Amino acid sequence: MTECGKAPHVIFESAAEQWDLELDDLFVTVGHRFGRVELRRRMRDYVRGLLAPVARKNSWQLAEQAGHATPDGLQHLLAGAKWEPDDIRDDLQQYVADRLGEDGGVLIVDDTGFIKKGTTSAGVQRQYSGTAGRTENCQIGVFAAYASGHGRALVDRELYLPKTWAEDRERCRAAKVPDDQAFATKGELARRMVLRALASPLPIAWVTADSAYGQESRFRRLLEQSGVGYVLAVPKSQFTVGCPRIEGLFAQAPAEAWEKISCGDGAKGPRVYHWAAVRLPAVAEFDYQGEVPHRMRWALARRSIRKPDEIAYYLAYAPLETTARQLVRIAGSRWAIEECFQAAKNECGLDQYEVRRYVGWYRHITLAMLAHAFLAATTHQAKEKGAEPVRQPGSSRSQWRRFGDSWQLVVPGPRTCADAEADATR
Repeated sequence: MTECGKAPHVIFESAAEQWDLELDDLFVTVGHRFGRVELRRRMRDYVRGLLAPVARKNSWQLAEQAGHATPDGLQHLLAGAKWEPDDIRDDLQQYVADRLGEDGGVLIVDDTGFIKKGTTSAGVQRQYSGTAGRTENCQIGVFAAYASGHGRALVDRELYLPKTWAEDRERCRAAKVPDDQAFATKGELARRMVLRALASPLPIAWVTADSAYGQESRFRRLLEQSGVGYVLAVPKSQFTVGCPRIEGLFAQAPAEAWEKISCGDGAKGPRVYHWAAVRLPAVAEFDYQGEVPHRMRWALARRSIRKPDEIAYYLAYAPLETTARQLVRIAGSRWAIEECFQAAKNECGLDQYEVRRYVGWYRHITLAMLAHAFLAATTHQAKEKGAEPVRQPGSSRSQWRRFGDSWQLVVPGPRTCADAEADATR
């Protein structure tokens, strides 16, 4: 007690303490999805391992990081335990909305490849991977990311099941693919995720995606019917009003139509290109409320300054007050999902799984997304406080530390209730 007879305020002794408290809050948020205490403990150990400086984040090394004698418990978490990864995805979307959400948020859709050996992992086959830039033996995941001024995080995922897989029911059953899982194109998977995201707490004003999705008229119509704006990349052969091919439309653009604009900061500073934007005629079915227009259609082109023959094209659908510079900013936000992929793979083991079954893929991917969202949220929180982003401290099995010319035994500090609960169930 203090001399005034009042209990002193609790003072956090380190950034690591604050990290643990924030992580415990996240575990409380999702913990009710796991019916047994053993599962909650294993989930915590798994996510903590994904956030830890572990060389290869598979079940063996994550189990060693957690102090387990074998990986059986963590493997059971992914393969046999009773819990629904879609429930965790829903909690994840709420978590991202609470910590990173803001008006004007952008939903980004893209896919990424996971290089795999063999033929038994669900959905694996030789197929083109944009990640590798070539045809590889791999799985393809279609993802959605949320980006705002506060940060960015992955918020949904679907495993692409090629047609050869979907039509081979014996092979699907061996990989535990549900019998009712029919073939769906990547565009169909993207539409499902967009509908889920729009129904979630995430405040979404815009959707953006690359040309694999932007060229699909059904994808664009879904967004128009949902009343959300979009800036979608399209191929140069894309039909547009006023010209059979969008490249022909911009070939007619006068020199003064091209303006040097930054579409956002990259790893090497502002990403500056020449941009041209033209308003397209409205479509009565989608662009009017009664007889009053409320949406405007655009076509955009992005031309490399150093290589003017390199031109990318976009179609946009936006509120009337939107400016061309705002559309450029939304187009540039598409790179946020690439940054999410890189961070989630490098820091949270998104691609380091060794599961082969369908449900195992969803469980690992979802927990890795949860770990990545936690990093994004704590980074934003640290920036708001003007501090350096907190990172999970490195671990060492030895309690010996050098102090000057001597050694000292470091005894662990006070434990949390969660730690005591975990020990009691080992």
